[in-house]
Amino acid sequence: MNTKAEQPKGTTAADIGKLVLAAVILVAGIVAYSWFSNDAGVPPVVRLLGVLAALVIALAIAAFTALGRRVRHFLAESQFEMRKVVWPTRDETIKTTGIIILVVIILSLLLGLIDLILKSVILDWLLKL
Repeated sequence: MNTKAEQPKGTTAADIGKLVLAAVILVAGIVAYSWFSNDAGVPPVVRLLGVLAALVIALAIAAFTALGRRVRHFLAESQFEMRKVVWPTRDETIKTTGIIILVVIILSLLLGLIDLILKSVILDWLLKL
């Protein structure tokens, strides 16, 4: 039995409002970046910082919605699962890569030989070209 409290399903009007507000802020940052691109008085670094600030604010607002909580929960679970991964050693990786390269070379030669045989059979014997 799952001991976690069940999350309510569905999206509330407040969540939709927050997501719309986050989207508006992000779009406003992008529009401001484009708007001030021709203005020599605004350095490109300031425009870039404005877009980054809009992105951070939009993500912060979106993080407090039900969707944002689900995304944060997913990322936390993914990070927890990544700790369980057993990565191969350098020696295992080099050996596996060598085997794969050898198999690719052998299969390439085999397919080339089959192609050469089929070409000679079809063009030389059957079609007499």
